Amino acid sequence: MPEISLDFTISRLGESRFASPMSGVRFTRDDERVLYHARLEEIRTWIERRADPLAMEAAGPREKIFFDPTQLACGIVTCGGLCPGLNDVIRSIVLSLYHLYGVKTVYAFRYGYEGLVSIYGHKPLELTPDGVNRIHEQGGSVLGSSRGPQDPAEMLKTLKDLKVGILFAIGGDGTLRGAQKIGDEALKRGLKISVIGIPKTIDNDVSFVQKTFGFETAVTEARRATYAANTEAEAARNGIGLVKLMGRDSGYIAAYSVLVDSQVNFCLVPEVPFTLERFLTELQKRLERRQHAVIVVAEGAGQDLMAKTAERDASGNVKHGDIGIFLRDAIKDHFKKTGMEISLKYIDPSYTIRSVPADAHDSAFCLLLGQNAVHSGMSGRTGMVVGFWNHQFTHVPIPLATSVRKKIDPEGTLWSNVLASTGQPRDMR
Repeated sequence: MPEISLDFTISRLGESRFASPMSGVRFTRDDERVLYHARLEEIRTWIERRADPLAMEAAGPREKIFFDPTQLACGIVTCGGLCPGLNDVIRSIVLSLYHLYGVKTVYAFRYGYEGLVSIYGHKPLELTPDGVNRIHEQGGSVLGSSRGPQDPAEMLKTLKDLKVGILFAIGGDGTLRGAQKIGDEALKRGLKISVIGIPKTIDNDVSFVQKTFGFETAVTEARRATYAANTEAEAARNGIGLVKLMGRDSGYIAAYSVLVDSQVNFCLVPEVPFTLERFLTELQKRLERRQHAVIVVAEGAGQDLMAKTAERDASGNVKHGDIGIFLRDAIKDHFKKTGMEISLKYIDPSYTIRSVPADAHDSAFCLLLGQNAVHSGMSGRTGMVVGFWNHQFTHVPIPLATSVRKKIDPEGTLWSNVLASTGQPRDMR
């Protein structure tokens, strides 16, 4: 997206008239901004033009808020696939609403957006601080989840009937698009309902967000798989450890799993094309030279090598072929034809990784995401997600966050570091 078209303006429901009940904290001014660019050479043009460089609105508590906490009810929904930290975010939102603002009514909508549509019969739960006290110790989502869109008018009716003033939607780009539709419908009907997104994608692929929750836990858990793959590979003559990790369109988990302990020899990601012939040739060279190899492949890599499918999942994503199984069989067939005996171990830890509780760093990150989501909602902001950029929490309009998936730059520093670690050729086409 051309930078000139970037608009970080956040929509608001109206003027904030109520004094915040918080005290003893540093309030964030409405004019505080976080620079979009981090390097001097990137903002030099703006300086020379004597114009303000691109910047995002800073997150944080405001001295004046839009909603009267004593009259407010809020709602929380989690959608899409499971991800470490979901329960941490839910807990943080509930505790922040209750203890920081005195909001006593918090509805939890079960099984994703289905919970906002009466025909499914999922009765909303009421969450309290006591009820969420230990949920961060569990993996998954205590609210359940689902994929797929629902009618915004039906969802808005549920919110209106329950007198919900703020809806917190925790999910990926599909969830955020759904949240935007709810917000647009509310605006069309003149309803003062704030819609705040908390970006949840284990793949770390949300645009204009430096890092999403669960990603660090995923990389930590992926290390167990790459360690096992390396142990198995080193224990056998011509041993091969093949690990498939999450990453439909962006290979961040695969890339960072390489950098964890430098035991991976090939990293295959969706952003960098390769041919099967060249990859197998390089793999054979590696075995001839070192007698073992470890391969990490992201689930969306190499899709052009397999038969195309027109099928889509409930979220509207094209169903990918299984690159892990494809590579496993292709490697076996190749070495059978060459007459080289190999020992191949295939590991797919995807659902194990998705279901674990968040690690310590992610838990802290989730707490702050939840707090800042509450601050933004209480101030009357809407149609936005809580972001993290240049190591500071920010506000990002949903249309920007869902405009395009964030991907690894094959010419950037991260991929260069991956290549230096694996030793694989830059071009395997």
